[in-house]
Formats: sequence, C-alpha cells, structure tokens
Amino acid sequence: MTTPALLPLSGRRLPPLNLGTSSFPHHRATLRLSEKFILLLILSAFITLCFGAFFFLPDSSKHKRFDLGLEDVLIPHVDTSKVGKNLGGFLIHGQGHDEHRHREEEERLRNKIRADHEKALEEAKEKLKKSRDEIQAEIQTEKNKVVQELKKKDSKPLPPVPLPNLIGINSGEPADPDIREKRNKIKEMMKHAWDNYRQYGWGHNELKPIARKGHSTNIFGNSQMGATIVDALDTLYIMGLHDEFREGQEWIDKNLDFSVNSEVSVFEVNIRFIGGLLAAYYLSGQEVFKIKAVQLAGKLLPAFNTPTGIPWAMVNLKSGVGRNWGWASAGSSILAEFGTLHMEFVHLSYLTGDPVYYNKVMHIRKLLQKMDRPNGLYPNYLNPRTGRWGQHHTSVGGLGDSFYEYLLKAWLMSDKMDTEARKMYDDAIEAIEKHLIRKSNGGLTFIGEWKNGHLERKMGHLTCFAGGMFALGADGSRDDKAGHYLQLGAEIAHTCHESYDRTTLKLGPEAFKFDGGVEAVAVRQNEKYYILRPEVIETYWYMWRFTHDPKYRQWGWEATQAIDKYCRVSGGFSGVKDVYSSSPTYDDVQQSFFLAETLKYLYLLFSNDDLLPLDNWVFNTEAHPLPVLHLANTTLSGNPAYR
Repeated sequence: MTTPALLPLSGRRLPPLNLGTSSFPHHRATLRLSEKFILLLILSAFITLCFGAFFFLPDSSKHKRFDLGLEDVLIPHVDTSKVGKNLGGFLIHGQGHDEHRHREEEERLRNKIRADHEKALEEAKEKLKKSRDEIQAEIQTEKNKVVQELKKKDSKPLPPVPLPNLIGINSGEPADPDIREKRNKIKEMMKHAWDNYRQYGWGHNELKPIARKGHSTNIFGNSQMGATIVDALDTLYIMGLHDEFREGQEWIDKNLDFSVNSEVSVFEVNIRFIGGLLAAYYLSGQEVFKIKAVQLAGKLLPAFNTPTGIPWAMVNLKSGVGRNWGWASAGSSILAEFGTLHMEFVHLSYLTGDPVYYNKVMHIRKLLQKMDRPNGLYPNYLNPRTGRWGQHHTSVGGLGDSFYEYLLKAWLMSDKMDTEARKMYDDAIEAIEKHLIRKSNGGLTFIGEWKNGHLERKMGHLTCFAGGMFALGADGSRDDKAGHYLQLGAEIAHTCHESYDRTTLKLGPEAFKFDGGVEAVAVRQNEKYYILRPEVIETYWYMWRFTHDPKYRQWGWEATQAIDKYCRVSGGFSGVKDVYSSSPTYDDVQQSFFLAETLKYLYLLFSNDDLLPLDNWVFNTEAHPLPVLHLANTTLSGNPAYR
C-alpha cells in the first residue's frame, strides 16, 4: 500500500496531474507536513522509549548476570546474535524461541520492579508509623555512617618517618620548693580553665566563663571545631595533666571534622590547629594528631590558588573558595598571615614526604626576596592578584609581627642550616632598628610603627614578643652583635613590664603611647583592655632562659597573681575591659591562646631549662613546640622523599 508518506518530498516523481496552478503547491505542502509529522512521531516515540528504559529498568551494574547490549535494553525482543551491534536492527522482527526467551526475561524484570516498588511502599508505611524523633534519629544514624565512611577514605596511612630526637618532654621539676609551689599554682590555674571549658563549652571553640556557654569568633567560621581543645593539648601534656589530655584526644578522634561549610582564617587555623596537632603528635606519638593535621592542611591548600601564590586570608573548608578581609588595604593579604606558615608547612612535608607544603611557603619567600622594600622595611599589605605592596605601613606588632619571628625560627628549626632565612631576618632587623626603634624621653626603649613615612610613637602588647625574639636571635647575629641584641631584648622586656606596672591591675593594656609626658600608658579607651595575652610573659621566659636574671621570674609571678586576682571567675578566666579601673568589667571570653600560650609560658618560666630545651625545640607563634629538624639547608634532605 502506497501512502503519501512514502512519496519523495521534492515531488519530482509525481505524475503530471492537471490539478491547477493553485492546488499543486498546496498539495506539496500537505505532503511535506504530513510526512514530517509522522517522522517526528516516530522519532519522539524512539526517544521516549530510550529514556523510559534508561530510568525505569534496573541498573545493569547491580544485576551482573544480565550482560545486555544497548539494543537488548531498548528493544528486549531483538536477537542480537542475528542483528549484531547495528542500531539498524530495530526493524528486525523477533523469531521463535529467542522471542519467547526475551519475553520471559522482560516479564521477570517487570515482576522484580513491581516487587521492589511494593517493598518500598511497605517501608514508607512503616516509617510513617514512627515518631518524628525516631525518624530524625534514623536519619542522623545514616549521616554518621556516611561521615565515618568519608573519614575512613580520608585517613590514608602516612609514610613512616623517623621522629627527630625528642628531648625534654617529661622533665623540668624545680628543686627550689618556692619555685615548685609557684609552678603548681600555674598548673592549678590551667586545670581551672580546662575544667570549666570541659563543663560549659566542650566542643565549642572557646568559653564564655561568666555566661557559662560556648563562644566563637569569625576566625573559626561558623562551626564548632574545638579550638580550645586543640590549642591546649601540648600544655596539658607538659604539665602532666594526662587524663585531660586523653579527654581532648578522644574528642579530636571522634569529632574533629574539617569537611564543614565554614570560612576560616588560614593563619589562625594554621598556628592554632595545625601547630597544636603537630606538637601533640610529637609529644605523645599518637598518630591521630598527625593524620588530622594533614587532613586540615589539605583543606587550606586552595587558599594558595591566587595569581601570585600569596594565599588568601580566608578559605572555605568545604568549597575551597578564598578571599581577603574587607578592611585590608585594597584587598591585600597580610604579611603576618601569609608569612607565618613556614614552620608548620615544613613539618607537614617532613611527615608526609609530600613537597607541596614546603614548595608553597618557599614560593612566598622567593617572591618576597625579589620585591623592593621601602627603607628595607616590609609593608604589612601585599596584593595577591598584582604582587604589589598595599599602603606602606610597617609594624613589628599586629599585621607584621610573626613574619619576622618565623624568619628566625625557620633558621633555628633547620638546625641553623637555612642561612637564607637567617639573612632575611638580619636584614629586616637592621632596618627595624634603624627606622622603628627609639628611646623615649624617660629612657624607655620602644618599637614604633611606620605609617606612610611617619613614625607613630605607639607600641602594642603584641609587639612585646620582640624582646624574646631579639634574645633568641642574638646567637648567630652579624658582626658579633649577640650582646647588643640580648641587651635590646632586655630593654624591650623592661618597657613592657612598665606598661604592666603603670596600671591599676598590674596587667598591660592593648597598646601604649610614648608622646610628651605620657610613656608606656594607654590613652584611648579602646586600647585599655587586657584579653589574657601572652606576649609580655613570653619575653620574660626567653629572657630568663638566656640570662637567668631572677627579675624575670619576679615579673612573671606579678602577672600570675594579677591574672588570678582580676581575671579569674568561677567559670574560668576572662579578659578585662580597662586595666586602669579598680573595678573593671569583664569581656566574658576565655581565649584559647590563654591555655596555649599564657599559661604555658608561665609554667616554663618556673620550670628547669631541661623542659623543652631551646636547642631541640622551636615554638611556633601560638607557643606550640616543634622539634628541630636536622636538614641540609632548605632541601628537606632529612626526609628520604627529598633526596
């Protein structure tokens, strides 16, 4: 039977019918329309069949016994042994027993789908009979299973690496009963801080000791990452608080999860979390800390995906998207943040055998070496897109401080083989001494801040760490100036002690001026607070180690008594808003660094020098001790991966 659909659409084979000039074009259009319509119907039916089979039939990967070709799935009755793999076989009709066999197969699949459907309905009915709480509990259980599976995948075994020679992790008991009593008092303060965090803020980043609940800030994002637990671990360990240490280890093992949708500070997470986990690993030998540190480091690496390799200030742990602080000069990264990664990242490469961490921080160093420095000073801001400095503001306090510290400590941590880092440190310190360090009218040595060609005669509490840094770097300094830098450290320690001694509470303000008759005193109300900071006590400890002058222990004990008297509350320790007020108000925050740094440095100040000796340990900027690595220059040759 011939239908119009089988006629050529061009009309060249039609007989010469006399249909009139007006009707013929209309007839050709009708033929084209009907033929197209039928072809479209066939095509749409074919597509529907394809998609229907794709979504409706069971996944062939789950039914390995049915090894079907494409045409078997689309048209089960086609005998592929006769048709081959040509899709043109769709037109071939099934024959005999093959057709019967495929019908049985098709029926069996339909029955299975029907049974699965009925089973799913029954399960849904059972679910609806349960309470809302039961359903939520089941959902949570399934979530936990998924999380555990992901953790197993992440917890790849790391290559065995010989531990450096670890000396002085269980010693330091002073013979003098008075010193021992003071040390025990500091240990009791640590226990008070920890126990209250354990009771009221467990798992939260920090504690509100007066409100008695958890606390967090934007540097940790919006997630509960247990910052205080991680930060406090090594302090607990060296104080011999091993039950508390095990509590923290158990929480970290079960709960510390970095696959969260949370934007964190790369710098803060590096110094507190990676530094804290690495120190806990080296002190205790527990693998869980090393594994967690490496997992977290992998989450920070996307922050380095910038045009220059200078990392963003913040990164989302889940998405890897980075950005800078909105207030930083024209979208710049901050010197003290991208310059305070070296110690931790070198140890990560040492422990994993993966050079990626080492290469990231060495790239930053190489870039900085190529750049011009105004007056030999490093500005605090660097644009990660353009590789150019932001505003010319230089500080040894906030925004700049730990960059200089890590140049010196990179040299020390390499067993004094990283001479490149030492040279950068020496060059920087010479420029700082020339342009930023001055003596006040009253004879106090201070470190000011350089702002657009002008020296601001103000020093921050954060800058007080520099006294310890100068003392630590004295040995090995240029032109036999070791004595000079030890003396400079002593002068800075004296100035910072004066900033404490000239307050009502005998606790130092956040910043203090040296203008006119005002010396080592805060002028602005918003600079009069004390938030349990460690930098002054840190310098006391370094000066004690290098000089054994008893005044440093005396000054440290004054600070201990002031903290215990004015910052201690029943729920922990809190910062105070005005150190010049006899009845200060609390800020109601127990900072994680109080347990990591302030109490650790005080404990070390009243311990013997054989506890964490400085020839074997280097402290990161959060006071987490990392062992000296005996490496050849900066090539990490101590690890077979780098040979």
